[in-house]
Amino acid sequence: MPADQRVTNGMKAQMSMRHERLSSGARHLGWKVGFSTRAAMERMSITAPLFGFMTDLSLLKSGSVLSIAGWTRAVLEPEVAVHLGSNVPAGADEAQVRAAISGLGPAVELADFDPDVQDVEGILACDIFHRHVLLGPVDPLHAGGSIAGLQALVFRDGEKVAAGLGPADFPGETVVILQALAEALEANGEALRAGDVVISGSLVPPVKVAAGQVLRAEISPLGEIQVRFQ
Repeated sequence: MPADQRVTNGMKAQMSMRHERLSSGARHLGWKVGFSTRAAMERMSITAPLFGFMTDLSLLKSGSVLSIAGWTRAVLEPEVAVHLGSNVPAGADEAQVRAAISGLGPAVELADFDPDVQDVEGILACDIFHRHVLLGPVDPLHAGGSIAGLQALVFRDGEKVAAGLGPADFPGETVVILQALAEALEANGEALRAGDVVISGSLVPPVKVAAGQVLRAEISPLGEIQVRFQ
């Protein structure tokens, strides 16, 4: 299958941005997944999820207070963080991928959607709207990456506003996502390595947030994360 030129161009721009940040002192943290459900991929006319990068500059602790002044459309996404204990090469089979996953943990991504950017190339070039990530503790009991039975709940100022099960419409759970990510990274001169954290896609539709609100994401049985916006 010929390469999707939109993805090729967008990833080239994204990797250039990443190189600039790393050259300026940022430290590599891992990768993020976007548009991973069948519905999202069909809407974007893509055959695999889109991928972005994360550095330590975007990392926040649970309980942080964050200003969203100047953001266009701030949203919160509860996700599963996949922690790698060994490399995942392009072409790895399911057994290799599962052996590389040292544990799972709760995660929240904060993104700033720009409604003027709707094309695949532009979305990739801006790192899929990524602004921050909050990570909870790693659960080694979930080594291997199974997310069977996982459930996400999001509360805004104590009121439940979103709920969802694991991404059952994406077959293979985390394995398929990591295999696709390893292939995409190899095509761009990078690799999926031990120590990487991969946030594997939102478990519910993006939740809008506004200044003055407190949002809490419960990702059972992995843990919960809270953030206050100002």
